[in-house]
Amino acid sequence: MFAIFLSSKMDPFYQNIGSFPTVIFTFFLGVSLCFWLIAVLGLIDLDVVDIDVDLPDGNGSADGADANMSLAGILSRFGLHGVPLTIVISLLSWFGWIISYLAVHYILNPIASQGLVHYLLGLIIFLCSLYLASIPSAMIIRPLRKIFSDPYQDMAKHLTGQIAVVRTSRVDATFGEAFFNDGGAGLILKVRSMNDETFVKGDRVVLLEYVEAQNIFRVISEQEFNGVLKQSAHH
Repeated sequence: MFAIFLSSKMDPFYQNIGSFPTVIFTFFLGVSLCFWLIAVLGLIDLDVVDIDVDLPDGNGSADGADANMSLAGILSRFGLHGVPLTIVISLLSWFGWIISYLAVHYILNPIASQGLVHYLLGLIIFLCSLYLASIPSAMIIRPLRKIFSDPYQDMAKHLTGQIAVVRTSRVDATFGEAFFNDGGAGLILKVRSMNDETFVKGDRVVLLEYVEAQNIFRVISEQEFNGVLKQSAHH
């Protein structure tokens, strides 16, 4: 059954998937397949690619804000937002691979199988394949947004004022997550510091304010929060 994959009849197939530009999608498709295999075994989370693509909240650095806005804006423009980035990459890789393979096999190779023209046309095919791949990807992502919608949005009022523990390497005005012990499995919350503070992993912070538009909690240190309470009590 598997002998066909080793036969000479498969040579054109291997040549196409290993040639530019299909090889780019082949690489990411291979990475995606490995990721999902590990995910099915329960050894990794869907959001393991910890890339923050939220719109900036106005307190971050200019470079970080511009980068976040750019990536978030691109994903939103093509309808690729609202789900883990791993799903977006997997879908774009799969559909892009199919489109690119067909374009290389039926258009690029008959015109120019090598040389500078091959790479110039290949670049055009790559960009077109990526754009066309975003269309079915967005259609699949649309109904998935409800599944990956904010799991604690309705609990925001109850969480405000509670203590959480920083779980990422840092929490600042543009990046970070914290773990809240709810007595069960716990919640992983996206948090942002106030007043340009920076916290490190293990720090205890207080969930001061929930920003629904950005799906984040603004936090301050437990010590600062206790100090505010003492001042209020004295007054």
